Amino acid sequence: MPDINPGMFATIVLIVLALVVIVAIAKSILMVHQGFTVIIERLGKYNKTLTPGLHFLIPFLDSVRQRIDMREQVVPFPPQPVITSDNIVVNIDTVIYYQVTQPEAATYEIADPMAAIEQLAVTTLRNIIGSMDMEQALTGRDQINGQLRGVLDEATGRWGIRVSRVELKAIDPPATVQSAMEQQMKAERDRRAAILTAEGVKQSAILTAEGEKQSAILRAEGTAQSTILKAQGESRAILQVFDAIHRGNADPKLLSYEYLKTLPQIANSASSKLWIVPTELTAALDAVSRGFAGNTPGSADDDDAGSAAADFGAADKIADALAHTTLEDVDTALAMARGEAQNATSEATASGTGSGQTAKPEDLLGQAPDSPAL
Repeated sequence: MPDINPGMFATIVLIVLALVVIVAIAKSILMVHQGFTVIIERLGKYNKTLTPGLHFLIPFLDSVRQRIDMREQVVPFPPQPVITSDNIVVNIDTVIYYQVTQPEAATYEIADPMAAIEQLAVTTLRNIIGSMDMEQALTGRDQINGQLRGVLDEATGRWGIRVSRVELKAIDPPATVQSAMEQQMKAERDRRAAILTAEGVKQSAILTAEGEKQSAILRAEGTAQSTILKAQGESRAILQVFDAIHRGNADPKLLSYEYLKTLPQIANSASSKLWIVPTELTAALDAVSRGFAGNTPGSADDDDAGSAAADFGAADKIADALAHTTLEDVDTALAMARGEAQNATSEATASGTGSGQTAKPEDLLGQAPDSPAL
């Protein structure tokens, strides 16, 4: 056996001691980052919880059991088949938001907290959905979230974990149920569209009828006003012609001549088959014959000359009356015409009711005299 150099042995020992010191120093210094905590055990027993910062441990006696993230965590769970109260299987995806509040309890009270939360969420979800039908499950997301969060938060409180939110990411009914729901929604949309179309047609018809009514009323008002103005104008024209004739002192010969000159116009139409000869024709012929025969003393012309002064006086009175004649206001004349028409209708109705017979127009207006025919 070769001899060991004491100097070499001492060197080896020093190197080993240096390595041991370096390892001990490395194990005694621990850096904890922000948002994390570290569970420390001494000789296999819980010793303390380290917060963020620099910490010193006893080498070979203290050991790190678990490093825990204190931030809020989001864990999605795979779709779970759940049966509703109306025996329809739906697949529900859930998302859970949780946060560790007590690192010691989360380390020593539960072995696998994520598996425990998942299984608890599935069983609670089946209990909640099993008491609802499919319509309630599809529309009651907030109610399901609230009940599920309450059960999970109560169960995980002793594990040092707080469940802040539970969300249903998706509720997927079977394909056949989805097709039936789509057909139902389509039928509902078609029904609403038909109702809206009918309402639009109704409103359009009402507005059209109102417009036609107003148009008819305005046309009737315009026709009535036009008729009244025309009648007033003809009345004024007749008065002016009458006044002009009297002021001109037309003698019977001129009037008779103009009268006879107008007679051929009666038969001017090709459809005229019958002549109505007025009774004044003989008088007009006598006047013409007297005019062409000349005046004789004591004849009718003298009498006409004697009455000329009286005619001039009457013409002056007519002219004065015509000068003071004014046309009535259109609205006033229209109101008077309406009142007279209503009074005539009321009298006709009362007359027909009292006698048991319907009044004829001849009874209200009078029988027109017949002109003699030749």
